Formats: sequence, C-alpha cells, structure tokens
Amino acid sequence: MHQPLRGKTVAVTGASRGLGKAIAERAAQEGANLILISRNEGKLAALKTEIENFYHVRAEYVALDVGKRDQIEEAFSRPPLRDAEIDVLVNNAGFGLFKSFEETPLEIAEAMFSVNVLGMMAMTKPVISKMKARGGGHIINIASQAGKISTPKSSVYSATKKAVLGFSDSLRMELAPYSIHVTTVNPGPIATGFFDFADESGEYLEKVGRWVLKPEEVAERIVKSMVKPVREINLPSLMNAGAKLYNLFPGLSEKLARPLFDKK
Repeated sequence: MHQPLRGKTVAVTGASRGLGKAIAERAAQEGANLILISRNEGKLAALKTEIENFYHVRAEYVALDVGKRDQIEEAFSRPPLRDAEIDVLVNNAGFGLFKSFEETPLEIAEAMFSVNVLGMMAMTKPVISKMKARGGGHIINIASQAGKISTPKSSVYSATKKAVLGFSDSLRMELAPYSIHVTTVNPGPIATGFFDFADESGEYLEKVGRWVLKPEEVAERIVKSMVKPVREINLPSLMNAGAKLYNLFPGLSEKLARPLFDKK
C-alpha cells in the first residue's frame, strides 16, 4: 500500500486524546513516525505502544504543558525534540471556556492565551530554523471557526483563535521563500473531550448536533494536507459559508443570526 508519509516525522501537540490522537493515528496509518506531545504521560505512553504495535512505525513522546514556556524550552534542549528532524508540526493543543467575558476569570483568560497562542508560538519557533536548514517543512495550526465568527460566551476563546489566524497568515508569507508551508485548520465543534471543560452545562453539542464533526474526519483532512499542502481547511462547509457571509455583512449577520450564535 502506498504510504505518502512513510519515513516523515510528524509532531503533534495535544496528542493524548481527541483530535490530536486522531491526527497521530491517521498519520501513523500513512507511514509517518510520530512525536507525541501532551501533559498526560500515561496516555502518551499507551498511545506510543498502540501506534508502534499496530502501525509498525516509530513513536516517541514528550510530556509537557504547552502553556509553560520553560517546559517547552527545556524539552527542546534534550532528546527527542533536540535531535528530531520534524517534517510536519501540528499545533493542536488548546482549550476554551464558554462563559461571558464578565464571568470569565482573568486567570483563565491568561491561561487560554498561554496555551492557544503563546504555546503555539513557542512550539513553532525552534522548529523553523531546522526546517529552513533542510529546505522545507509544514506547520499546521489548529484554529477554529470561532476565529472567523465571534459568538456570545466565547469572547476570550474567539480572541485566541483570531490571534492564531493572524499569526499564521503572517508566518505563511515569511516562510514561503523557504518552502515551508503553513496551514490553518478552522473546524466547527468536534465531538471530543474539549467540551468537558468548555461547556459546563453539557448541552452545547446537543444544541448544535447537525454541525458536530467527528475527530476522525477532521484528522483525515489534516493528514491529506500534509501530502498536498493547502492554505486553509474549513469544516463544515456550510458553517464556513456562514463565516464568509459574516465577514461581508458583519452587522447584519450578528442581528439576524444571533439566535443561532447564542447556543452556549
């Protein structure tokens, strides 16, 4: 079977569960070697064993908190990250909380920016120089439709994802001369453990049922883009069409679509 990623090294943050795990498994299926990164060492060790036994590729793991810059710097000073030739970096780690801004503790807002934005940047920075030296690479940043359409009770989360999009758009232009691709992924809601923390009511996924994506289908699109890089991946298509309409007519969209927006 043709495996286009055979021999490539893919690093995934937030790899121990949800979308990150699905991306790692799909990349392994395509022959990639993995560097699995998350806070949960036990789950990482189990996933490493699963991937190596089932897909017969090499998997290594690094337990760290992407929201702690000192942990990232320390991890890049030792194997496997120090010596790794990373072909694809997937910045997937992130979290959100569905509360009004008034109700959101500033400590949570700070932590959200530390993980979703600054952590992504801190993971990306040491990888760029090696990609330049090798003459290419691919950075995939998981953003969100929330970065395109702001909705009530997601003010801080939307702000972090807008930052991811702005950063990625500039980085794409900076790195294009070095054959380094930058892809942003903008999914709607995905049925993962993300909502265990984000949605205290536990009702959001039910309310937006027809929009909910499966992590495996998102992972498949992302891994395909590792072989044929694209600028953006936007899912689901109907929600992305709404985002385009929102950008053209923001005032009208906010007025007419508020009942749809206010599902949290």
